[in-house]
Amino acid sequence: MIRDENEQRTLWTEPVDDVLDRVDVSMDEGLTESEAERRRERFGSNELRDAERRRWWEILAAQFESVIVLLLAVAAGGAFLLGDVVEGAAIVAVLVVNGIIGFVTEMRAVSSMESLQEMTEIEARVRRDGDDREIPADELVPGDVVVVEAGDVVPADLRVVEPSRLQVDESALTGESVPVGKTNDPVDADAPLADRENMLYKGTYVTRGTAEAVVVATGTETELGRISASLREAAEEKTPLQEKLDELGRTLVPFLLVVATIVLVSGWLRGQDPFLMVETAIALAIATVPEGLPVVATLVLARGMWRMADRNALVTDLASVETLGSTDVICTDKTGTLTKNEMTVAAYELATGSVEVADDAVETFRRDGETRDEPRDPVLRAALEVGVLCNDASVTGADGETEATGDPMEVALLLAGLHGGFDRDALLDETPQVREVAFDPSVKMMATYHEVDERYAVAVKGAPEAVVDASTRLVTDEGVEELSPSERAAWIEKSDRMADDGLRVLALARKTVDSPEERPYEDLALIGLVGLIDPPREEVGPTVRRCQDAGMRVVMVTGDHAGTARNVARSVGLVDADDAEVVEGRHLDDPERLSEEEVDRFVSASVFARVSPENKLDLIDLHQTVGSIVAMTGDGVNDAPALKSADIGVAMGQRGTQVAQEASDMILQDDNFGSIYHAVREGRIIFSNIRKFVLYLMSCNLSELLAILLASLLGFPLPLLPLQILFLNVVTDVFPAFALGACEGSEDVMERPPRDPDEPIMTRTNWAELGLYGVLISAATVGALAVAGDLYAGGMGTEEAVTVSFLTLAFAQLWHVFDMREISADALRNEVTENRYVWGALALSALLLAGAVYLPGVSLALRTAPIGPEGWLVVFGMSLLPVAVAQTEREFRRRFGTPDFGARFERVEEALPRLH
Repeated sequence: MIRDENEQRTLWTEPVDDVLDRVDVSMDEGLTESEAERRRERFGSNELRDAERRRWWEILAAQFESVIVLLLAVAAGGAFLLGDVVEGAAIVAVLVVNGIIGFVTEMRAVSSMESLQEMTEIEARVRRDGDDREIPADELVPGDVVVVEAGDVVPADLRVVEPSRLQVDESALTGESVPVGKTNDPVDADAPLADRENMLYKGTYVTRGTAEAVVVATGTETELGRISASLREAAEEKTPLQEKLDELGRTLVPFLLVVATIVLVSGWLRGQDPFLMVETAIALAIATVPEGLPVVATLVLARGMWRMADRNALVTDLASVETLGSTDVICTDKTGTLTKNEMTVAAYELATGSVEVADDAVETFRRDGETRDEPRDPVLRAALEVGVLCNDASVTGADGETEATGDPMEVALLLAGLHGGFDRDALLDETPQVREVAFDPSVKMMATYHEVDERYAVAVKGAPEAVVDASTRLVTDEGVEELSPSERAAWIEKSDRMADDGLRVLALARKTVDSPEERPYEDLALIGLVGLIDPPREEVGPTVRRCQDAGMRVVMVTGDHAGTARNVARSVGLVDADDAEVVEGRHLDDPERLSEEEVDRFVSASVFARVSPENKLDLIDLHQTVGSIVAMTGDGVNDAPALKSADIGVAMGQRGTQVAQEASDMILQDDNFGSIYHAVREGRIIFSNIRKFVLYLMSCNLSELLAILLASLLGFPLPLLPLQILFLNVVTDVFPAFALGACEGSEDVMERPPRDPDEPIMTRTNWAELGLYGVLISAATVGALAVAGDLYAGGMGTEEAVTVSFLTLAFAQLWHVFDMREISADALRNEVTENRYVWGALALSALLLAGAVYLPGVSLALRTAPIGPEGWLVVFGMSLLPVAVAQTEREFRRRFGTPDFGARFERVEEALPRLH
């Protein structure tokens, strides 16, 4: 039997008898159950999933790998050391909740992915102890004798032993969309995978014929398994969101030190109680770290993940949800993504003219503006009849559903014939088939013989050049006429024109003979040509236009011919002109030698044809080199490296291979291209929401710092006490921030261009806004303190005045949530005001603030005191001033444009060297 796994990889070079001897099996008996069990113990199960599954503790640990989380952990430790148990416990709770949410969400994705894989588990027909039986494919072992037939998924890597008219769709591995014929003859050792005609590979699909074959590789030793293993070993990179959150965390570290220093020095200079100032400085430093950021970010991403799942887009990695929002290039394969992945007859070219075939509610035949369900043209009827008779596929219907098996092109011919009134079973009853000459790659034709009135009708189909060359006559509406050499050349030109239009072309012919033993491919009567196409999906055209309106480029990347690619691209709106440029993959074979002009040309191209898996990687690299965020769709094993390399890999859930799904970041469970658009929209909303609550939290924290600093400089009492600061950050700030994460997004979110992938969470404009909002809220707080001091100067202590400033700051921060609307949105009707969670958060926070003043135990801890109507008037009057000013400023920017703070800073930076 096989002694070394390396021996499995060269069995295509040996004759069948040597292969059987090598694997130590008899084709008649197969393996015994006991021998199969021994081999299973040695080689393992025939599956990939266990090797690919992420362990639960790895997913849990990943939730705590960020600078922000580390800062929070340090802040929690500092709070406990200083005796601030409430703050320390609150931060620990935030970390725990954040970890649980991220862990549960990603485990849910893993579970969904495993369920998706279980839906594709298959059975295999295997010979054991001399009997053929059905077993789960994962129980196969090297040396098992397997029987496959049309419609089967190949369950392992097999060496063909006894083929019968065998054809296999290997597009999952090679990208070649046309089924390939298989033999049992040895091939060269250095033959590429696509040329190993005696091998069947796990995950491919039998389209025609039958075969007995022997298993030579299982599980991770299959071609599928080796690609899967290589992808698993590839290093994972952080997503843009993870990098931006870490960058923000690193920015906060020096800011914490500055905060503590400013407060300590200013308090010392004003003669404040040193212990109180140290305690306040530490409280502010701890509060500067946005406790809510990790958990809110995780909740926003999780919510986006669940919303995408509702639209059949399963995201396998939480942080990848946001990356979709900056996607500006979508590289998509053609077959099955932009098209239906099913061949359809599009047109017939006959001596009597051209006939279009349209798939509306029913198949219809159109000529010269006339539409018929069943054609009257005798030549068209002859073409339909030959297409149905010279055929190995089958179509069955039940409960209004049509089920087809066999070669996709033959299925298309059967369906066209069926809609034209030709049922294969009925035809075979009238004209029984007595002989079939299987398709021969060397002659590129197939023929069937049918008994008709003691003679035999021969139906032939095949490659146009082969059939036309074998034809001496032409079928017309007036009978059969002679076919001259010039007319043959004209038919070949017609075939070329149809191919240039993106059609796959077959020629149809017939003749009548006296004996079924007469040779099939001589003296044929040419009927005409039939053009077939894989039609575009109905939803693709509108989705492509929406993507383009959103500033995203959709690029078709296919292994098909240029003509086919151009035709599909034109039909879905990727290109407009009939002569639009199609770049062939061979031009990308040596990307390092490309000139700048070629790089610009390829980056701007919309259609790529005859593309290999290596070319896909090169194309992704070109786009990433110029700064694009690239999403790549795919379904085959050959797509997996590109899916892994892209910023967002998008695999198909229904027809996608397991390896492609495991290499991707997102799986379209309905294989609908439109789901990508909705996922990108969700990604844009997510980043916008993350920016909203980061700006909100940090401006609230800054306002606390500036309020204390300003009060100290003016000689006022502290407007906030240490525990009050912690109360605001743990209790009131977080709830509105949570609510901001649930905003539905502005109406024009997909009318704007994609975000610059290098753009940080906080842009220079956002930092300017942060400063403005911090100044407004702190000024209002100190102003309230001053007014309250005058009000209570008649004998009531400063505790009431500090309570007024505390409440003013708190409510100003609550109203500040309305400043987070998009600049382009209306002040009254926008994504914030229409968010019911925002109103709930405000109501809850207001109740908590009332409790902080009027609940005896809480008010004692926070050192607050009840305030009279005058005090509440000051609170609401002063707290509304910042939001009024901020809304006026935002409305001005909405109507007259936003100042480009970034450009102004850049101009200053450019001028500094000249000044020096």
